[in-house]
Amino acid sequence: MGKKKVTKQDDQILLKETADMESAVSQSASKKAKKKFIDGCIYVKASYNNTVVTVTDLKGNVVAWSTAGALGFKGPKKATPFAASKVVDALAEKLKKAGLENITIYLNGIGGGRDSTVRSFVNQGFNLLGIHDITPIPHNGPKPKKVRRV
Repeated sequence: MGKKKVTKQDDQILLKETADMESAVSQSASKKAKKKFIDGCIYVKASYNNTVVTVTDLKGNVVAWSTAGALGFKGPKKATPFAASKVVDALAEKLKKAGLENITIYLNGIGGGRDSTVRSFVNQGFNLLGIHDITPIPHNGPKPKKVRRV
């Protein structure tokens, strides 16, 4: 392996770089502060392996999302109702800061996190306007997978 050179930087250059970083952080924080909304849609995809929760405004623009895997749950623990409630807790903090009050929940899939996400959102203090099940149901489509026998 080659030799590594260490370059010395002036104090002025370091101060300028830190100032640039601080200004970028403050600009991103101010952009996030502008996104205030009262009504929103929550899409819950509860599969056998994971739970994905996405929050959008009424136009369909994604505001926030979270998954059980992103919170650190691994393997079969991602599909548990406990993991789904923790996903809702993480999202609720962001949404309260954004000013969200009224929600409509769209459920998709048949995983373990379906019911616990709805209960957790209601317990967090959001006004629930409606629950819609958008799970696709085939009208005699292809043959389903055979049942797993353990």
